[in-house]
Amino acid sequence: MQVQQFLAHHGIGENPFGQEDAQCDPVFKRRCLDGTCHPAWDKIFGSPADAATAIVFGEKGSGKTALRLQIVEHATRHNLAHPDQRLFVIEYDDFNPFLDSFCERLWGRNRATDRAITSWRLWDHIDAILTLGVTQLADRLLQTEPHAADQSFGVDPDRISRLSRLKRRDLLLLAAIYDHTLAAPRQDRWRALRRKLRFSTWRAQWDFALGAAVSLAVPAIMAYTGRLAELTDHWIPWLILLAGWLPWLWRQAGLLWKASGVARQVRVVDLRWGLLRTLLSGFERKELADQPLPCRQRSDDRYELLNKFLGVLRDLGFQGVFVIVDRVDEPHLVNGSPARMRDLLWPLLDNKLLKHPGVGFKLLLPIEVSYHLVKEDQEFFEHSRLDKQNMIRSLQWTGESLFDVASDRVRACAAGNGAAPKFRDLFDASISDVELIASLDRLRVPRHMFKFLYRLLVDHCNRFTEAQPSWKISRETWQTTLALSLRDLQEFDRGLSAG
Repeated sequence: MQVQQFLAHHGIGENPFGQEDAQCDPVFKRRCLDGTCHPAWDKIFGSPADAATAIVFGEKGSGKTALRLQIVEHATRHNLAHPDQRLFVIEYDDFNPFLDSFCERLWGRNRATDRAITSWRLWDHIDAILTLGVTQLADRLLQTEPHAADQSFGVDPDRISRLSRLKRRDLLLLAAIYDHTLAAPRQDRWRALRRKLRFSTWRAQWDFALGAAVSLAVPAIMAYTGRLAELTDHWIPWLILLAGWLPWLWRQAGLLWKASGVARQVRVVDLRWGLLRTLLSGFERKELADQPLPCRQRSDDRYELLNKFLGVLRDLGFQGVFVIVDRVDEPHLVNGSPARMRDLLWPLLDNKLLKHPGVGFKLLLPIEVSYHLVKEDQEFFEHSRLDKQNMIRSLQWTGESLFDVASDRVRACAAGNGAAPKFRDLFDASISDVELIASLDRLRVPRHMFKFLYRLLVDHCNRFTEAQPSWKISRETWQTTLALSLRDLQEFDRGLSAG
């Protein structure tokens, strides 16, 4: 007997429990994003009108990735319903590029993983977040035809035209430092963004124009007086040429010094001094005077740049920013180590950043990290103020909530033609609702439930032929498969505790 035959009999078009990871689960992405949410959803998502931080600890398979996808989906719907009060979403979930650059900057090709991650600081997190946010914003500003999926996060051309010159300067300054993509050369991309913003830079080139004019005028005058052949014999013309180029040389030396400081201190991306100097030379002296640049090992300049980024977003119609932190156990330099996850995450647990106006951090963290909290001293908790961060110690699921998740997925996979399948109809009447819910409660999280239900469907169908099918899962099959799944779960837990 085929599993698909069994499902089709109940009006189910595809296996609701075939995938275990929300990231690659077509049923969840297409049909369940707006379905059953975790009971703590309201606390996690909060109010779009006032972005707030939430810290969630959950074991593997408890639905952290699903939460991330649901946060993005609900933010998209909010943006479509409130075009003047939209949310800007930054998914801070791929740490590999930042950690690779960071480790290579500190230790070269011989990466000392443990020492490198312990050197990670708060300003490195802010640099990484600004890199993601600025690159994302630049992508939306430069696209000629926004994709349908991005319309809720797109930028209105009328708002771009209404940006003040100072806000355009701020955006171009941020792009010079933090816009990183492989889609186009950085200099070409920055110039395209400058043209999109209609930011004129000709006044910033007066010193270059002066040097070029002197370089043309001196030979022309000597040729007019018939003394061009004597140009190499006298030092006065060369002194005049040097004086003509001196303002440009002085300014470029200062920009090179600033660019070298930024390239040294922004450790999460690769910056080239010469290219950054070229981009900074597009601003007038007064426009760069006293502007914060990330050229020191401190967070003050990064906070100022973050405020500039938020100011630009507000003028473009985004009232708040969600920063979703996920998959911190997956980078190859972390490799699932709770100690390395702690070293990477702890600098981010800073109350000043987590409570920054206009920014809501959604930290979806492995529960292994929470065990390190009890070892921290009072200074750590006073600095992080976790009591104010909407912290959820464990992303727990009850048997009732897991039953609702399974029922929602079965309905989402209905074959059509008016079919309304129910999860409960798959089982024999001898299995009571109380027993069904109690058994699901022992599986704890959605991923373990999906594994169990998939195995249950296969075991049931293997017991019967197509000529003599059975359309209800028996109590015997249920209990046998549940016992095997619980044994595998215990072995899984022992493996985690050993690790």
